[in-house]
Amino acid sequence: MSRRLVSLTLDTLGDLPRPCSQCVYWELDPVAAERACASGDPGLEKEAWVSQTLLEWGSCGKLIYVDGMPAGYVMYAPPAYVPRSMAFPTSPVSADAALLTTAHVVASFAGGGLGRMLVQGVARDLTKRGVKAIEAFGDAKFGEADDEKQSGCVAPVDFFLSVGFKTVRPHPRFPRMRLELRTALSWKSDVEYALEKLLGSMSPETLLRPVRPATATRNVES
Repeated sequence: MSRRLVSLTLDTLGDLPRPCSQCVYWELDPVAAERACASGDPGLEKEAWVSQTLLEWGSCGKLIYVDGMPAGYVMYAPPAYVPRSMAFPTSPVSADAALLTTAHVVASFAGGGLGRMLVQGVARDLTKRGVKAIEAFGDAKFGEADDEKQSGCVAPVDFFLSVGFKTVRPHPRFPRMRLELRTALSWKSDVEYALEKLLGSMSPETLLRPVRPATATRNVES
């Protein structure tokens, strides 16, 4: 099973699962988002937001493919690029952090460590830009609310906890959560883990000989 992590571009925007590729929940303020969904083309609004963010700030999303199939994604940006961020009761996002807005792993690929790989990819990218942390608004009642659209656009608290986030401002519905980038970058990748196990099982004589590549790697749970 091959896994490939790439940055979101206008060319890969169409690989986001529907309705995510047509959703502007985060990209517009609540009034403008409702207007776009009712009378406009939210897909064009989404493309325009991604294009502007790429030009002005840089990469704002990561996608992961498993055997060539889109299996999950995350999106992130400075809070100033995310009008919806100010609508949460636990806002604002800290001045030293970027905001992770949306995170999703396709159900058939859940439990394989893809969420952690996505977040670590974000951490690597943001560290190069001098960002210190990632923050996110989690949904403590994911799937329970009457507002199904909102419940789907805000990732569950359990997801963020599983990939290392900590709660910095509690709330019964939308706590604000934070991950220090140095913590994310300290995680071992699947490849590093497999290599460590391989080398640990060898004798000193074996280590000096050429070895055939491993045919499988071990999945690390989020």
